[in-house]
Amino acid sequence: MLFRRVEEVGMPETLGFQADQAHTYLYLLGYNAPEYAMLQEGYGDDDFYKAYAEMTDKLRPWTIDFHVAQNDGTVHGAGSHDKTGRHCLADDPNGRLDITKTAGYWLKDAPARGIQHICWDGCMFPNERLEDPKTWNTILDAMIKVRDAHGWN
Repeated sequence: MLFRRVEEVGMPETLGFQADQAHTYLYLLGYNAPEYAMLQEGYGDDDFYKAYAEMTDKLRPWTIDFHVAQNDGTVHGAGSHDKTGRHCLADDPNGRLDITKTAGYWLKDAPARGIQHICWDGCMFPNERLEDPKTWNTILDAMIKVRDAHGWN
C-alpha cells in the first residue's frame, strides 16, 4: 500500500505527502492499483469511513499540504496522470464526499504538524468555469465550512 512505501523511505524530514480529497478517494477505490483497493463495489457509509480513517491515519503524519476538493467517483487524466480523481464543484449533486467531514480526518492536529494553509484544488476546471464568480463563492463557502468545523484560522 502507498503508506507502507512512504514509511519505507524513512525520511520524514525530507519527504512529504500532498493530500487531496479527490485523488485520495480514488486511492480507496483502487483505480490505479486494484490490488490495494480499500473499498469494494457496493460499499456503504460505514465501510467508507472505516477505510477513510485507516488511510488518513497512516498518511496524516506525512501530510505537508492539504487540498480541499470534491470528487464524483470518476477518473480523468492524460499521460502520466491517466487515472486521477476527477474534481467537480463543491456543490456538484454527483459529489461523493462530505467535504467538511472528510477534511477533518486530514486536518486532525494540523497546526502541530506544521501545516500552515489549506487550498482548493480545481485544476481540472475549464477557464470559463473559473471565471464565473459563482464558482468561487461556492468554493469559498466550502472552505469556510472546513475552517469553522475544524478550528482552522
